[in-house]
Amino acid sequence: MTLNKPSFNPPNWVFAPVWSVLYVMMGVSVGWVWAKGFHHKWVKTGLYHFGFQLLLNGLWSIVFFGLKQPFYALLIIIALLIVLLLTFKWFKVVSKIGAYLLIPYILWVCFATALNFKIWQLN
Repeated sequence: MTLNKPSFNPPNWVFAPVWSVLYVMMGVSVGWVWAKGFHHKWVKTGLYHFGFQLLLNGLWSIVFFGLKQPFYALLIIIALLIVLLLTFKWFKVVSKIGAYLLIPYILWVCFATALNFKIWQLN
């Protein structure tokens, strides 16, 4: 099944470099927070949220690309965005630098949510 895509869908070659940069920034971000000490309550809270959003990110890929179910993927990416914003909130309590490193990822997920919505609408 081929999905109809909106006019603002980036070319396929854009995704690999964007995700590469985002994953590096996410890794630095989580490392920065983890370095504050896993024994700290807010560090644990932030890292648990980070892990959960990472699972949702993976689940979204499976549902959108593997199962080709844009509606269910949309529900997942909305949940991902909510958990990601909570991750940002908790990371900011622990490390502003760690939190700010997530901003490009948050913006990309906002764009991906709009893209997912439009793809669902077109299909």
